Amino acid sequence: MAAREAGVGIETIRFYERQRLVRQPPKLEGSGARRYPADTIEHIRFIKEAQELGFSLREIHELLALRADPATDCSEVREQATTKLADVRRKIQRLQDIGAALERLIAACPGQGALQACSIMDALTPRSGGRAENGRRQHTNPRKSSCTKHKKEITR
Repeated sequence: MAAREAGVGIETIRFYERQRLVRQPPKLEGSGARRYPADTIEHIRFIKEAQELGFSLREIHELLALRADPATDCSEVREQATTKLADVRRKIQRLQDIGAALERLIAACPGQGALQACSIMDALTPRSGGRAENGRRQHTNPRKSSCTKHKKEITR
């Protein structure tokens, strides 16, 4: 019943209990079922919403502690949200960088022919040796591809 009201599965509630995000109420005598109070259902919804916004369980613990403290100032919550937003923006930038690198790999690939001529496979193959001047892994695979001339451009 509580899981349905909160919009989560029973296992989610059990998980939140194990993580000490919600308290487990005692079992009702006779039925063995648990009756979750309305504020616990609200608590579970809060946790779910926070997770959907990308907050980790550790961060949710912190938010719940702030929520439980009547002396908490809104600026503390705002700081948590601002920090999360900065983290999200860093992840978006990283994904955009990955997308651009994949676009370069795809553009340089001949798209047909022997696997030994595949510039994508060549760029992904780790080489023995240290790191290049830019700090990235140095690629020194003896297998040469037909697109090797583009490789420097691709892996930057």
